[in-house]
Amino acid sequence: MINVKRYLFCIVFVFFFSCSNKQEKTYKIGFSQTGINDEWRKSMNQAMKIQAAFYPEIELKILEGQDDIDDQIKDIEALIAENVDILIVSPVQAAPITPIVERAFKKGIQVLIVDRKINGENYTAYLGADNYQVGTNAANYLASLSTESKRIIEIKGLLGSSPASERSSGFNNIITNTPNLNIVKRIQGNWESYSIKDSLSRVLDTNKNIDYIFAHNDRMALGAWEVLKEKGLEKSIKIVGVDGLNGPNGGIKHVQDQVFMATILYPTGGEEAIKLAVKILNGEKVAKRNILETTVIDSRNADILKNQFDKITQQQNDIEKQQDKIQLQEKIYFTQNNRLKILLGLLITSLLLAAYSIYSANSIRKKKRELEIRNNKITIQRNQIEKFAEEVKISNDAKVNFFTGLSHEFKTPITLILSSIESLSENNSIKDNKLIREVGLIYNNSKRLLRLINQLLDFRKIEDRKFVLKASETNLYEFSTRIFEDFKREAQKRNLDFSIKTNDENLKIFIDRNLMDKVYFNLLSNAFKFTPDNGSIHINIVNEANSNFVKIHFKDSGIGIPKKDLQNIFQAFFQASNNNKASSGIGLHLSKEFVEMHKGTIDVSSKHGTEFILTLYKGNAHLSLDEIIYEPDLVDNSVLNFNSDFEENEFVEVGVEDDKERYSILIIEDNSDLIKYLRNKLIGEYDVHLSDGSDGIEKAFEIVPDIIICDINLSDKTGFEICEILKKDLRASHIPVIMLTALNNKESYIKGLESGADLYLTKPFSFAVLNQSVKTLIYNREKLRYYFINNIHKINTDQSFGSIEQDFLSKINQIISDNLDNSKFSVENLASALNISRVQLYRKTKAILGVSISDYIQNIRLDKAKTLLQETQLTISEIAYATGFSSPNYFSTSFKNKFGNSPKEYRGS
Repeated sequence: MINVKRYLFCIVFVFFFSCSNKQEKTYKIGFSQTGINDEWRKSMNQAMKIQAAFYPEIELKILEGQDDIDDQIKDIEALIAENVDILIVSPVQAAPITPIVERAFKKGIQVLIVDRKINGENYTAYLGADNYQVGTNAANYLASLSTESKRIIEIKGLLGSSPASERSSGFNNIITNTPNLNIVKRIQGNWESYSIKDSLSRVLDTNKNIDYIFAHNDRMALGAWEVLKEKGLEKSIKIVGVDGLNGPNGGIKHVQDQVFMATILYPTGGEEAIKLAVKILNGEKVAKRNILETTVIDSRNADILKNQFDKITQQQNDIEKQQDKIQLQEKIYFTQNNRLKILLGLLITSLLLAAYSIYSANSIRKKKRELEIRNNKITIQRNQIEKFAEEVKISNDAKVNFFTGLSHEFKTPITLILSSIESLSENNSIKDNKLIREVGLIYNNSKRLLRLINQLLDFRKIEDRKFVLKASETNLYEFSTRIFEDFKREAQKRNLDFSIKTNDENLKIFIDRNLMDKVYFNLLSNAFKFTPDNGSIHINIVNEANSNFVKIHFKDSGIGIPKKDLQNIFQAFFQASNNNKASSGIGLHLSKEFVEMHKGTIDVSSKHGTEFILTLYKGNAHLSLDEIIYEPDLVDNSVLNFNSDFEENEFVEVGVEDDKERYSILIIEDNSDLIKYLRNKLIGEYDVHLSDGSDGIEKAFEIVPDIIICDINLSDKTGFEICEILKKDLRASHIPVIMLTALNNKESYIKGLESGADLYLTKPFSFAVLNQSVKTLIYNREKLRYYFINNIHKINTDQSFGSIEQDFLSKINQIISDNLDNSKFSVENLASALNISRVQLYRKTKAILGVSISDYIQNIRLDKAKTLLQETQLTISEIAYATGFSSPNYFSTSFKNKFGNSPKEYRGS
């Protein structure tokens, strides 16, 4: 079987490589062109490309120097670096380009100079027209036109270029020996038409008697004609140019249109340059100087030459099309040839595979039965494992859910313990300092118990990836000092050297205070647990000025961590081998997760104790926008100062005056201890009503309290459901709701806000925070009430404020307005129109507006009457009846009581 496989591989290998095309040697020709700003050089490039297409083995690369010497030098250097086989150069200027050309030639690269020359003879060959002959042809042509004396202006090409100097030399040599021809002025150009216009215009202003202009190329000649036309001299002064290109903008066209008298044909040599380069590549001997023929084109031969050039152009186009077709046919041929080889290879491979499959079928058939038996065993085992895994998952989820629910249940009794201790601390009747210290000990250990419960719940969140970083700018030293104070009492008790230091007390960084508090607590708890009495624990915050990091060192003189355990210390449930104390094993795991959420690191070393080093970023560039919140530095009073003096503030039921009106609170809570505690705390300042949740909605509709405090976990309906029902009902939609819950996660918080809750407090909560929250919500409700009562007429059915209360007032205003002239319209009629009871109407408007509904109706009637007195001529009696008063006298009395003047006095004023 192995031999068959090897043979099959060899066949495929041979056919695969037989499909590749034999690569012939290719030659690279690099051409450094001066630029392509004129049609003559474009024609040269095009002629080169067409001719190069006849030689498949040639790769032609043209670089255009934008008529800039530095650009052309860079182009030539790039072509030298590519190791071109032949370098063709048309120099911008001779002197600057000579050194780089000589360097290429000395390096062994064949160099072909075209059109323009360089200084020296370090090149392979030169190709171009004889520019000296171009100049002599132009002069001889002018001499042949007339024997009379003629005045001539010569327009020269770019200074320093070989064509310009040679054309001028040949032209002037003939002119000097021809008595009737006289050069009046020589103008220096740069081959472009714009370069000579101003100079020529100034010459013509002073020399009117000019017969001919000889320009070194057709572009400058055309520029000269444009100047002559501006001055009206285009008929009297004849122009001779150089290039003689065919095409719409070429010199031949200008001769036919009588713009030029003549142009000297200056062939581009593009085709000849490629032919000469091929000869050099093939090792043929070529002449050092290769001169292209030139001639004069005027009205006598312009048409003939144009037709010849047109035919040549057409032939070139036809050749290009034929080359494209040939290349397409070659491509199709190679593709089909490769396909044929591949198909043949596949056919042979298929035959071999068929033979191999027959050979293999027998052995496969023998093993099939054996595999079926094995698969059946594996399937049975897999099903058993899946069943067992599902049972384990169900059992584990049940345990975890029980554990999580039980942990949440712990929070309510801890809240009661902490709140009760808070009350004791505020009681001035306790004077025994020893008792105060004992109460403080109970309080601090209750807080520690709460932190441990939260740590267990945090582990579940970390496992489910439900934590979201909420970092805010925090003074790191003040934050660390606050937590330091929590452990200071324990350090004093055990005579520990406990200190905190920093080199920058004003350093602020972005941290999630809640998560970083847990990191500090875990690290310090471990330090205190494993450090013996009279030892040392130090916190050192180092702001590294030359880096973007701050380091926090937690170092103790405890028992340390064995070297073999260091790499596993941050794993969940891992305990060091020298740890004989009770521990959950998740504290350091959570700390590492929380630090990495801050994009920081936590490292540990153990030598004469243990040192943990937190490395955190400064600034907030490492955090996303979703991970940053903005809140002020908070002062944490979690550990009470039990040594301070306390103001007397007993939260017991106190008597209040029966006629004193107070705000009312409805507490919906099914924990009897918590509901009693909150009642005793609030009864001294508010009318407190209680519900265990079963009748919370009914009591809210009946009482219409000023504020509602509602727990989430209730026996009948959840707090979310109760809040949503109340907020959607007109009778209670205006009442602020504070939600109390042990669920401290983003999903519960969002759900509470969606149900309409105004505030969301998590257990255990501080009563001081709850009490201030109640006052703030009532204060905000009073501000809203002030707005409503002072903008009665602005709230109408045509406005949409997006609030149930505003819609409610708009509806009330509309109903009162529709019945304004009805003296029998009463509060009962209004309540019936709103489909609520009279009591509920009274309580809702009293809560929103602060006035009774009857006074509110009366105020609207009087405000309308005031407007009618100002803007109409109605009598006072007519106004009284129009605004719903039963008699003019009652109207006058009510008006004077509200505005201080009678209707008559008000109108008179």
